[in-house]
Formats: sequence, structure tokens, C-alpha cells
Amino acid sequence: MENPMNLEGHNVIVTGAAQGIGEAVSRLVVGLGGKAIMVDMQRDKLEALSEDLGQDKTDVHVGSVADPAFVQSMVNDAVSKNGAVHGLVNNAGIVRAAMAVKMPVQTWQEVIDVNLSGAFYCLQAVGRHMMERAADGDTAPASIVNISSDAGRRGTMGQINYGAAKSGVLGLTMSAAREWAAKQVRVNSICFGVVETEMTETIRSDKFRDGVMSQVPMKRFSDPEEVSRPVCFLLSPAASYITGQHLSVNGGYTIGV
Repeated sequence: MENPMNLEGHNVIVTGAAQGIGEAVSRLVVGLGGKAIMVDMQRDKLEALSEDLGQDKTDVHVGSVADPAFVQSMVNDAVSKNGAVHGLVNNAGIVRAAMAVKMPVQTWQEVIDVNLSGAFYCLQAVGRHMMERAADGDTAPASIVNISSDAGRRGTMGQINYGAAKSGVLGLTMSAAREWAAKQVRVNSICFGVVETEMTETIRSDKFRDGVMSQVPMKRFSDPEEVSRPVCFLLSPAASYITGQHLSVNGGYTIGV
């Protein structure tokens, strides 16, 4: 039986690819037969990952998704080198914590620039390419997966900037999905709960762990390898009739929401 999640021949841009979820997704894309076009600001980590996965199966692009000029140049280069981009995983993100009444404007703006505007710049640049291919009669796969968060559905204390950005990502997903569905360009989002990465070290600390865990029916956190699988599902032919959806991957944290 053919593997419905086979990504052979798929060129997939993964932002925030140097560590955590982005690294795990890049590894699985390659493991499923695809090519990972990896984007991050951490050159050393990207180059080490590329060496590990195989330079023929990866491309490395160093820069910030918050820079629209870099994003467009990166997409143009990826298309030029590989012929086409078939998938995008909008994963790059940062956190800058502060309570709402004390949050400096710069702290607000830094998170919005990366987590929301950066997601839009990548979605727009890749979407243009995918729509152009479709207009030329190209029926090759075209799938975008935006990484959101439970914070975008339920809010989050001390990170109103992050919660607002991740809510905005849901809006990006639905709007782009409606605009591009007729051309078979699929756009979906994934809302993660607590994944064991550097970004969640504080919430997984002794101070907060028990309180957070008490709200997770499965009574455990996830790890990057585990959550990379639903991302690649949405990229793959197995999800060919799914668009405009928000998939919760959080151990049941948002049951009923």
C-alpha cells in the first residue's frame, strides 16, 4: 500500500527550522522523501542540521521572516533552485513576556513582527508562487501549514502579544484558504499546547507545571517529534481535501473550545 503521507518530490519551506518543532518537521519532511528548505537566523545550527540530513535533501536560508525583502528573495531563490515550492510551514516564532498593563510597545511589536507579520510575508510570497503555478495549469501539490497555539484560542496571561499574534494566524489561515481554494492551494493551521522546547521552559518549570498539567486530559506534554507528524499530515496527499481548518494538538486541553 502506498504511504498517503509520502512527500517524495515535495519541496517544503520550514521557518524557524534550526531547533525545536521546526527542526523536527524538517527531519520528518526529509524522512518522508521531501526536501526541506530551512529558514532561520541561526546559521550554525541550520548548517549542522543540513549536514546531518544531507545537503542534497536540504537548502539553508539565513535571515528573519520579519523582513519582507528577505522573505521574497528566499522564496524566489527556493523556486529557482528547486523548480517549485510545494509546501510552507510557518513555524518561526518568539516570545517576549510582560503583563498587558506593563508591556512596552517594543515588546508588543517584536512579537507581532515575527509571529504574525512574518507569517503573512511568507504566506503571501509562497501563495503568489503557488497561484501562479496553478494559473499555468500545474496540478502539483500546494499546501501551507501555519503554526498557531492554544494561546490564540484561549488567550494567555503575561503574553498578550503572543496570544494576539497567534489569534491573527487563525485569521490568516481562513482568509487565505477561502481566496485560494478554487486553485487547490490548501491553507490550514495547527494549534499546539505545551511542546517541550526552549520556548516553553518557563511554563514547564516547577512554578507552573502542575497547574498547566492539571488542565491537560492526557496528563503529559508533547515533544517536537510527536507534533511534527500532524504538520506533515497536513502537507501531504493524505489531507488533500482539508483546507481552512485549525487542528488542535494539545492532549485535549481545548476540548469543547
